[in-house]
Amino acid sequence: MDQVIRHPLAYARQMRGWTQPGLAAQVRAAARRRGLRSGVDRQRVWKWETRRAVPDGDSQVLLAEVFGVELVLVRVLGWPDWLPGADEARTLAPHSTSAALREAIAARMDRRNFVAYSAASLTGFAAEWAATTPAAFAAARQGRPVDANLVGSLESISRSLTTAPTAQRQYTAPLLDEQLQIVTGLIGKGRCNEHLGKRLHLLAASLAQTVGWHRFDHGQHAAAARFWHAAVHSAHAVDDRDLGAGILSDLAYQALWLRDPGLSVAILDHALRRPLHPAARSVLYLRKARAHAGLGEERPCTRALGAAERHFDMATGTGTAPAWCAWMSHSDLAVDTGRCLLDLDHTRQAHALIQDGTEVLPTAREKTKAVFLAYEAEGCLRSGDVDQAADAALTALETAERIGAPRCTALIHELAPEFKKHRTAPGVERLLDAIHSATYS
Repeated sequence: MDQVIRHPLAYARQMRGWTQPGLAAQVRAAARRRGLRSGVDRQRVWKWETRRAVPDGDSQVLLAEVFGVELVLVRVLGWPDWLPGADEARTLAPHSTSAALREAIAARMDRRNFVAYSAASLTGFAAEWAATTPAAFAAARQGRPVDANLVGSLESISRSLTTAPTAQRQYTAPLLDEQLQIVTGLIGKGRCNEHLGKRLHLLAASLAQTVGWHRFDHGQHAAAARFWHAAVHSAHAVDDRDLGAGILSDLAYQALWLRDPGLSVAILDHALRRPLHPAARSVLYLRKARAHAGLGEERPCTRALGAAERHFDMATGTGTAPAWCAWMSHSDLAVDTGRCLLDLDHTRQAHALIQDGTEVLPTAREKTKAVFLAYEAEGCLRSGDVDQAADAALTALETAERIGAPRCTALIHELAPEFKKHRTAPGVERLLDAIHSATYS
């Protein structure tokens, strides 16, 4: 997990793509603009970031200019609290997309140590999305002209990358990063008409959502949240409510995964406040049911499951589902319902639903099947069917290793202590050997 808290100065510097010598150079340049001289160098910045020293008043004035912070905040908040907030989601505003995307892309420089958004910040961001109507989308009138053929090529390449078979996606992540960087540059510096601008924003939202899932699958949770945060900005700019709600639900799913189901419920409550396609509502209610189950709230969970099923049935006759939730199926309903029941200790019903849903999952969804098999293994363990649990866990582990899905591998590793209590059961020793090999390979 990459939620390690670092000094806010290091965070603010890295978000702007500056090295320690680079920040020192920025401070010296700010001093020259004021007709002053500054002796700030890399060593001084290092001392500030490692808390071995505090910048004096003059240096803080120069740092405030470099980071674009008003001096009144420097005086009122004090060091280092006045520095740009590490845990605050950027406010939705006209032309906020480019800055949010640049911040997310900058997170690649330090994949383990960027500070995660706080729960309060994410809840506030979801509430803002639910209540804010975007300003009319305006054409970009400055910069170099954006070529429509280039945008079409980027859309075509991005579709190929985001819809590639699961086993291939472990190799396409760098290409997706590059695509997103190009699109971000076009949004921030290009000149285009309204139609082309909307296409670029939708493309940025789709790419950022996919890149966020890649980071999430590899345990880079703060980075994942930043890409999803940027994707919400992109979707909101062109008033694509279904896509915006879907990306907010990704943030909610992440909160559930990080064992904060209360935050998950709060985000989803806001995301469900806007009119959405029934397929989108079905996914959101299903994730909300999971969160309620994680809180041990059986009645709200049951209501959310009922809503998920009703909206899933309604979606059949309501036109094409949004692309981000086109995967939703009866299999997902069955398995996630089973997962809810497992969390609520209804083990027998849970096991049957998870097993049935996993069996009918389309072959192409290998990563999802690995996750579902991990759920099946947990359910079998709880019901005392250890050999079947070991078989499901081994299949899940082998699939996850083959397709490069560390998140799925982690699920099986979490079950290892329980399997060790049953070493003599058929298949368990083989599973434990495979887990050990995966850990040290």
